[in-house]
Amino acid sequence: MAPPRAAAGPDRVLLERVRARDPEALGSFYDEYLDLVFGLASRLLGNRTLAEDAASEVFLKVHRAADRLDPARDPVPWLVTITTNVCRDLWRSAAYRTSRRAADVNDPVTAATLSSGRNDPEQDTIRAERERLVQEALLTLPDPLREAIVLHDFQGLDHREVADVLHIAHDAARKRYSRALAALERALRGRL
Repeated sequence: MAPPRAAAGPDRVLLERVRARDPEALGSFYDEYLDLVFGLASRLLGNRTLAEDAASEVFLKVHRAADRLDPARDPVPWLVTITTNVCRDLWRSAAYRTSRRAADVNDPVTAATLSSGRNDPEQDTIRAERERLVQEALLTLPDPLREAIVLHDFQGLDHREVADVLHIAHDAARKRYSRALAALERALRGRL
């Protein structure tokens, strides 16, 4: 059995081919990292359709900036940075502000309110309601605080990695995360 991908490090041959804009390599890169990019965008934006648009934009930016990819380094921090920046651009757009007014039945958070049929419907409903409340509370946080929680808790980045992605000092990332948790707790107080 092969070691997990993360333990083996980046596939330098693939990254060299991505850097050269080899269409097959770009397709493989897309397949390998789409879930990461989409998951991050979905958490940051709170909307499946906008997250799909953001993921498309991220991979377009990857194609355009492929020559700046360092094959010796893990591309995940680079992708997380690009995704976070694309989401910031969307937050500033009218489309994002409009999307926050209506529920999308294709959105994972909304869809999660429907029973999966595999578990106890009551437990599914409780779990889905908690997820919905957390996602709603996340969306009320200022963008920098939301980024701190999503990058650390949902994407699994440590505080140094969060600092690198957000271009802030390590101590600032830790403080921002701490403030974000306090704000999230206030937003959820009495609701969970």
